[in-house]
Amino acid sequence: MILTYIIVFTLLGSVLSLIGGVLLLLKKQISEAFACNLISFAAGALIGVAFLDLFPEAVEEAGEADVFLPALIGFVAFFFAERVIRIFHHHRHGRDTNAKPSTFLIIFGDGVHNFVDGVVITTAFLASVPVGIAAALAVAAHEIPQEIADMGVLLANGLSKMKALLFNFLSALTALAGALIAFFFADFIEGYLYIFLALAAGHFIYISASDLIPELHENHTKERKIPLALIFVLGIASIWVFTKIFEAGHGH
Repeated sequence: MILTYIIVFTLLGSVLSLIGGVLLLLKKQISEAFACNLISFAAGALIGVAFLDLFPEAVEEAGEADVFLPALIGFVAFFFAERVIRIFHHHRHGRDTNAKPSTFLIIFGDGVHNFVDGVVITTAFLASVPVGIAAALAVAAHEIPQEIADMGVLLANGLSKMKALLFNFLSALTALAGALIAFFFADFIEGYLYIFLALAAGHFIYISASDLIPELHENHTKERKIPLALIFVLGIASIWVFTKIFEAGHGH
């Protein structure tokens, strides 16, 4: 049953993340307000999952063991990983479109990122179904704006719309590979589940704090119908409400 949840929600997350690329194909200029709203919600969702779901589960699983050191290690490890990936993996901000990095390297970098997301989703499901679903939704939320950026670079590199969409889809499927590999090594992971949950929390906190929240600060002065800070808080609240409703309906 858990494997079914993992496959369905990992694939769902991959499909939802591709919505960003499809939107870019349908509407060449994605409005800045739309992209910023997505980033705001994703930042809140990632922070919400880390502090409201992953950390509490890690503490529960750990007993007397320390969960904060693995979380710190996860945060620092993803800092160094991004230092390497940023050489060829372009994010929404600070992208030099004149450089036109190798299409292969963009897809490879995105694939590595998605693979890690898949491992995180499985780890969350091994803790509990509500935490797994919340983690999958948070992953999808932060992948949508990223896929918009990746699709834009692939199109700028001269790929046709269909090829760019296909390559993005194949890259997104590495999340399923990561999820399945983590599941088949579940006996090992469950023995150290609190460590993997804490590492996942560190991963989510890093993405939110280093990649997404800085963009919110850069855009907070612009006039908007809905303040970005409110959308950020909504992202956190939605994770809390969702997990509480699911736990009430299905048990922990």
